[in-house]
Amino acid sequence: MAAVNGGSESQPAKHQEVGHKSLLQSDALYQYILETSVYPREPAPMKELREVTAKHPWNLMTTSADEGQFLNLLLKLINAKNTMEIGVYTGYSLLSTALALPDDGKILALDINRENYEIGLPIIEKAGVAHKIDFREGPALPLLDSMIEDKKFHGSFDFIFVDADKDNYLNYHKRLIDLVKIGGVIGYDNTLWNGSLVAPPDAPLRKYVRYYRDFVLELNKALAVDPRVEICQLPVGDGITLCRRIS
Repeated sequence: MAAVNGGSESQPAKHQEVGHKSLLQSDALYQYILETSVYPREPAPMKELREVTAKHPWNLMTTSADEGQFLNLLLKLINAKNTMEIGVYTGYSLLSTALALPDDGKILALDINRENYEIGLPIIEKAGVAHKIDFREGPALPLLDSMIEDKKFHGSFDFIFVDADKDNYLNYHKRLIDLVKIGGVIGYDNTLWNGSLVAPPDAPLRKYVRYYRDFVLELNKALAVDPRVEICQLPVGDGITLCRRIS
């Protein structure tokens, strides 16, 4: 049977989403999801930022459009108002969050690279949501440590999204569990890590995939037995694990 969109049986058609990380077995099925449910509902500013980011040499770092849609709806469902994002890049997931929050909502956005953030900033400003964002340039851990020391930040966040250096995910979790409120949610991105978690030891993997794989495996094991959270690992994008704090 011929493949859809000009592919062949040996080389199936590729999706059109730049930076695509979906683990769906069929690219054609993923493209169906995008064209049927995601793109028609994607806010114009998010579409513009997605297209701008697609031209960036590191576009693989961006949040996928389907995950952006998921985050936007999730934040509305939990009535989030005070959030944090660790790892911003050009701001696609950040914009998705900002559009979901009420006008007086706040996002503490942390990233080591302001230059990338400023690629998306004009679009965020045009969307009328820049006032919700407090961007801080620099490593996240020192700031998190200072917030842990100040008791007023304990339990103050409704939602925290983590999409930065995977080798620090567990270090983040140790701190974020105190900063998110009881009933609040932490979302860890890339927890299925290109599908590499079940690859055999001798599988040919890109260097960065192989390097971070063990850190992601370690995180997944730790979250699975953490009694302070309820978890759900979803095969959206490159995998996202939601942790709802219960104690």
